[in-house]
Amino acid sequence: MSKTEVRKRIRDRLGLKLPVKVHCRETLDFEWTEITRLLDVTPFGAGFTLKRPVEKGRLLHMTIPMPRQLRVFDHVEDQYKIWALVRYLKARPVEGNQVPLFEVGVAFVGKRAPKSYEEDPARRYEIAASATESTTLSDSERVLSTLPATSGSDQREYTRHNIPVDMLLEVVDENGDIAWSENTVTENISQRGATIFTALEVPIGRFLRLTSQQYNVVVFAVVRSKSTGVGGIRRIHVEFADRDWPL
Repeated sequence: MSKTEVRKRIRDRLGLKLPVKVHCRETLDFEWTEITRLLDVTPFGAGFTLKRPVEKGRLLHMTIPMPRQLRVFDHVEDQYKIWALVRYLKARPVEGNQVPLFEVGVAFVGKRAPKSYEEDPARRYEIAASATESTTLSDSERVLSTLPATSGSDQREYTRHNIPVDMLLEVVDENGDIAWSENTVTENISQRGATIFTALEVPIGRFLRLTSQQYNVVVFAVVRSKSTGVGGIRRIHVEFADRDWPL
């Protein structure tokens, strides 16, 4: 068998419906764990569904009873514990009171998280150009580079419109229940994000559920930054995680 055929075989996704434990730290003080099943897997990554939103560039820790021939390390352990980088996220359509599901695709990046993750788990990464899926992990690790942080004052690719959109803002706790909720309004909004007035103390890095009856839409968003305007009115600057806003 040629080297090209070998590389193709180990990169083909296998439909192994294995149970997997997914652990996510949204901030230094907030984390959650969800048990789900793989949709497919290779030595370099996997696909699965989650009931919670994540975003491209976030790191997740996964525990899988992976077949040993698909592992890059820990071949004698019962469970394969590996860090994974979110590369794909798509919300499945829901009807009525159905629980939302998110299709997630990840690339396995190694046995250890970068030191910068320990300092800021909301940090986002990408796989460095020198590390491709056609190569095995070097010393059980893929080289990651940090994506730049964004803030409410950054130059935006999409135009913000000064439209007051009524919003129900909800923050989910570690059990998947609503921890805090607030009826509020946007200061401005674009296809990819918004500035929202709030009286809540929502940390940077946390995910929110935003519901607008006006637009008949539910989106999930992540808090990128916070600011205080004239009169001490607090704002959060969010980026939509699972879809664009229908402007």
